[in-house]
Amino acid sequence: MSVATDRLPAWTVLAPLVALPLAFVWSGSASVLAGLVLVAVLLVAILTAVHHAEVVAARLGEPFGAVVLALAVTVIELGLIVSILLGDQPEPTLVRDTIHAVVALVLHGLSGLCIVVACLKHGEPVFRLQGAHSYLMVLLPMVAVTLVLPNYVNTAPGPYYTNAQLAFVSAVCLLLWLAFTFVQTVRHREHFTPAPEVGEHPLARPSSSLALASLGLLVVALLAVVLLAKGVSPFLQRGVEALGAPSALVGVLVAAIVLLPEALTAVRAALHDRLQTSINLSLGSAVSSIGLTIPTVALIAWGTETPLALGVSSGGAALLTLSFLMALLTYGTGTASLLSGVVHLILLATWLFLVVAS
Repeated sequence: MSVATDRLPAWTVLAPLVALPLAFVWSGSASVLAGLVLVAVLLVAILTAVHHAEVVAARLGEPFGAVVLALAVTVIELGLIVSILLGDQPEPTLVRDTIHAVVALVLHGLSGLCIVVACLKHGEPVFRLQGAHSYLMVLLPMVAVTLVLPNYVNTAPGPYYTNAQLAFVSAVCLLLWLAFTFVQTVRHREHFTPAPEVGEHPLARPSSSLALASLGLLVVALLAVVLLAKGVSPFLQRGVEALGAPSALVGVLVAAIVLLPEALTAVRAALHDRLQTSINLSLGSAVSSIGLTIPTVALIAWGTETPLALGVSSGGAALLTLSFLMALLTYGTGTASLLSGVVHLILLATWLFLVVAS
């Protein structure tokens, strides 16, 4: 993560203070101009939130920094998802589509791009094998119980869980996230720090006062993002509908907006030969996305009696299986391979094509 350690850029201070009132003024407007402005302001607010999360993360160091960034991204994701679920046009498949998109974008897009960038500039960078396997060890059952298993239960028709089943699955996801976070930050922190042979230079740490200022501005920026999502979400829905594209594209857009700032940070880390940080950021965002989003959305769904269609199609399940098989090969040696990065990007293109052409 490349952040200033002695000051906060002026735009990161002004942006949340401007975005927050705009969220109140224009959130109810239905015009195209207002929608475009809100999308632009939302992106700036997200970039600001992630910047302040980076400052706090730089103060805490790895692996705590990756946890802070993953939590910030999860709050942003929840803001967009909940605003649609509670909006005028709730989509029961939105949670499924968004989580599926996050998994595909992380396992193929972000990971593949970081590996390609790191390999082109630094040869064959190494990373902690135990850490990468820990991410996959938790992510695989999370994806299985949320996106695949609903299609095979008999007590509810189609891709749905009963309330009791959804409560149990939510508890499973939360417990998996808590167990992983404990291992990442307490039990085996060394599995998520750069390997000794990498020889990374330690990053300068911001002062405690700067980190506290960023923490406060992070809260303001996240609040602005959540409020702006209320106006942006219906605009995204109307845009996808006007294009005649499948509704699943809304979930892809939500996931892309959420992951964009973290993707920039991960790619920047790969450019500076910090592939371990890139892996922590990319895979960690997927773990937090499922582990925290499913329990939160489940509570909202119960309170509002909104159905949640979680099960993916048979084709989606096949692609998920391929994704994890490829990930196990990619992270099975502790050394990055240019070929594996290229294959991941090709698989991302395949998934995106099938989403749009379904």
